[in-house]
Amino acid sequence: MYRQPPARPGTNLTFSASLQTQQKVYIETYGCQMNVADSEVVTSILDRESFVSTSDPSEADLILINTCAIRENAEIRVRGRLAELATHKKHRPGILIGVIGCMAERLKEQLLEEEKMVDLVVGPDAYRDLPTLVRSASSGIKGVQVLLSREETYADIAPVRINTNGVSAFVSIMRGCNNMCAYCIVPYTRGGERSRNPESILREVRELLDQGFREVTLLGQNVDSYHWKSGPGQSIGFASLIEQVALVSPQLRVRYSTSHPKDMSDEVLHVMAAYPNICRSIHLPAQSGSSRILDLMKRGYTREWYMGRIEAIRNIVPECSISTDLIAGFCTETDEDHQHTLSLMQEARFDFAFMFKYSERPGTLAARKYPDDVPDQIKARRLQEIIDLQNQISANCKQADIGKVFEVLAEGPSRKSEAYLSGRTSQNKVVVFPAEDYQKGDYVSVLIHSATSATLIGEAVKTH
Repeated sequence: MYRQPPARPGTNLTFSASLQTQQKVYIETYGCQMNVADSEVVTSILDRESFVSTSDPSEADLILINTCAIRENAEIRVRGRLAELATHKKHRPGILIGVIGCMAERLKEQLLEEEKMVDLVVGPDAYRDLPTLVRSASSGIKGVQVLLSREETYADIAPVRINTNGVSAFVSIMRGCNNMCAYCIVPYTRGGERSRNPESILREVRELLDQGFREVTLLGQNVDSYHWKSGPGQSIGFASLIEQVALVSPQLRVRYSTSHPKDMSDEVLHVMAAYPNICRSIHLPAQSGSSRILDLMKRGYTREWYMGRIEAIRNIVPECSISTDLIAGFCTETDEDHQHTLSLMQEARFDFAFMFKYSERPGTLAARKYPDDVPDQIKARRLQEIIDLQNQISANCKQADIGKVFEVLAEGPSRKSEAYLSGRTSQNKVVVFPAEDYQKGDYVSVLIHSATSATLIGEAVKTH
C-alpha cells in the first residue's frame, strides 16, 4: 500500500506550499483502540499530501506521537518518549515532532513551552488541519490547534491501515462522550458524542471485506448510545447498525467496544443472538462493585443494575464472554467498598479485566470536588487483590474451555513458532494451534487440550 521513497538521510524539511515533496512520517500510538483508529485517519490525511509511512523514526521527516491522557502514567510515558525522540533533532535539525490526540487537547500550549522539542500540538478534532500546521512549523512557526468540534467524525476519510495483521480492523462509528463520569477526562479531550453516518460505516466495512479483512471492531466511547437521524421521525440505533454490519457478509466477524452498563439494551443482545458472526464477547466496564462508589463516580447505575445486565447477557447470549474495567482506590473508597468489588467479580465471573489504581485527572469532577484520600499503598494493595482474584477467575475460565471446540479466526503465526498459528475465538480468547496447511484469515475449528495463563492451546479438527 505504501510507496517506498528514495532514502534521503540528513535532509532538512523543505515543504513546498502544497506539501508535494515526498516526505516520511512516523506515528507512534498510545492508549485505546480509538487512538489506533485515529492514527489510521491521520495517515490517510497525510498520505494525500505525499507523506509515506515509515516504521523507523530515525528516517522520518515528521514524527507524531498520538497520546492518551486517561491516566497520569500514560502522560509520563509520553514525556519520556518525547525526550528520547528529541535526539533525532540533533542529527537532523529539520525534523518536526508533533503531539496529537488527547494529551495534546489537555495540555495545549503547555506542551510547546515545557517540551522545547515539540513543534506541533493537535487535538483529536483537528487532524484535517495537520497539513497546514506542518507547513507553518516547517517555516519555524509552532502550531497549536485543539478546538473541539460538534460535528467532526472523519466519515469521508478512508483510513490507511497501519501495523495491521490484514485480518482485523477497527471502524469508528462515533466520537466523543456525553457521560460525565467523575474520574474521566475523555469528554474534555474528545468532546460530546457525534454519531457517524451509517452509510459511510457500511461502505468502509464492505471495502475492508473486499481487501481481505475478516473481522471488524466497531468503536465508540459508548457504542450503545449510537444514534443517527435518517429522516423526519426516523433514526437508527446501535442494534440496527450492528445488524446491518452483520448482514454485509456471514464470513465477516463483527465485534464492538465499549458498552456502557446504563445503556446496554436487551435489543442489542437479541441481535447478537440472532447473528452467529456477531462475536460472543462484550466489554462492560463495572469500575466498582459498590453502589456508593458508583454514585460518586456518576456512573448512572447501581451494583444491582449492573448485575442485572450480566444476567441478561448470560440468559440471551449464554456463550458470551464478558470483560470489564475496575478501578481500585477511588475517592473515599473504604475496605467495605473494596470488598463489594471483590464480591462483584466473584459473582460476575469476568473472563478478563483491565485493572487500575485511581489516578486523579486535572479538570474532572473528582479532581474539583472530591479528596483523593486513599493512600497510594492502600490503592496498590487493593489493586493487587483485584488482580490476584481476576487471575484465579480467568484461569478457571480457561480450564473450563479444555475439551471444547471453538471456531478460531487465524490472525498469523504465533510469537514463539512459525509452525503454529495464533487466532481468537468469538469470545475473544487467544488460541494457538499447529499451522498445518491453514493460512492467516482462515476459520479453523480447534479442539482445546490445554491452557496457559493467557492462551488456549489446541489442534485443528474436522467438523464435517
